Amino acid sequence: MADKPDGSTVLKPSEAQVKPPPMFQVVMYNDDYTPMEFVVEVLQVFFALPRERATQIMLKVHTEGRGVCGIYPRDVASSKVEQVTAYSREHQHPLQCAMEET
Repeated sequence: MADKPDGSTVLKPSEAQVKPPPMFQVVMYNDDYTPMEFVVEVLQVFFALPRERATQIMLKVHTEGRGVCGIYPRDVASSKVEQVTAYSREHQHPLQCAMEET
């Protein structure tokens, strides 16, 4: 800092350090009631995945109990979880979806 002759203080501009926003993964969990084809449909509609990739994730959910659908900023991940949950309930399926910080 430098003092001006009139006694006021002048601050030197500092370079702003911007960190990227935290990312969240959207995770889908296995259950014994939701049809596999419905899970593939959800992955295609809400995560814009091609059928082959959606099928791979669905099989991972089915065999391992969970699968990552995508990685997004907090607001996008939250919206996707809400959309998937609402759509699943609308079709009377107990499909579980959540977000986790990466």
